[in-house]
Amino acid sequence: MIEKVRFQSTVGPELAGVIDLPEGEVRGWGLFVHGFTLGKDSPAASRVSKQLAREGIGMLRYDNLGIGESDGDWGDGSFTIKVQDTLRAAALMAERGTPVDLLVGHSWGGAAALAAAAEVTGVRALATIGAPVDPSHVEHQYDTVMDRVLSEGAHEWFVGGRTLVLKRAFVEDVHRAQLRDGIGELNLPLLVLHSPADATVDIANAGEIFREARHPRSFVALEGADHLLTARGQAQRAAHIISAWADQYVNASRPAGKGFHMVDSPAG
Repeated sequence: MIEKVRFQSTVGPELAGVIDLPEGEVRGWGLFVHGFTLGKDSPAASRVSKQLAREGIGMLRYDNLGIGESDGDWGDGSFTIKVQDTLRAAALMAERGTPVDLLVGHSWGGAAALAAAAEVTGVRALATIGAPVDPSHVEHQYDTVMDRVLSEGAHEWFVGGRTLVLKRAFVEDVHRAQLRDGIGELNLPLLVLHSPADATVDIANAGEIFREARHPRSFVALEGADHLLTARGQAQRAAHIISAWADQYVNASRPAGKGFHMVDSPAG
């Protein structure tokens, strides 16, 4: 079962979200932050969230500005706004009496989750999937139009079968964004998932995130998975791993330190 929700973006327009309601015993509640231009219905966001809900963790996933069912113009967003809207989404969950225990971010959304986590009140655990250590990693996706964006202030950019307007403020904000210091200061259990075969965000990024983070930190290699988790069963597999790892943190009835724990050293 799902519950549709809407809430206001930091910059004004309404954002559309879906809460995948937990099945059976409620173990906790979470928030999924989707990738760069993907949306709440992308394979990673929808399949991971639905599987976590089947395992008792209700998940909110939502479309960022100008994506999917959300209002506004994607070009009016930025990394900073994505982080701030993540906090708005977490506030929505708190207001409905289901505060976020688990924060999950995929790809660029993983970077946003890392940046937002310290400000999400009550969050107990954070998991990233295929996340870059530097938000400016996305610049390679629009490098062919970046010069025109900087000189003209905005330019159309064709991506994922649609045309978006990329704006100078967006590009400059991404270029300024920094994560490393924040990762090192993050006082949360962290699970880093990444595929060694990821052709979009190299697994070396996982290595850097893992090294910067404090314990308790864990790493799992998603062998055979592609970046978008489109292959059959891969998103569900990632969700199973997150669910098992997070059990000791989101399940208040389980004493701390008595659950599933993994520590490994990622390549790169």
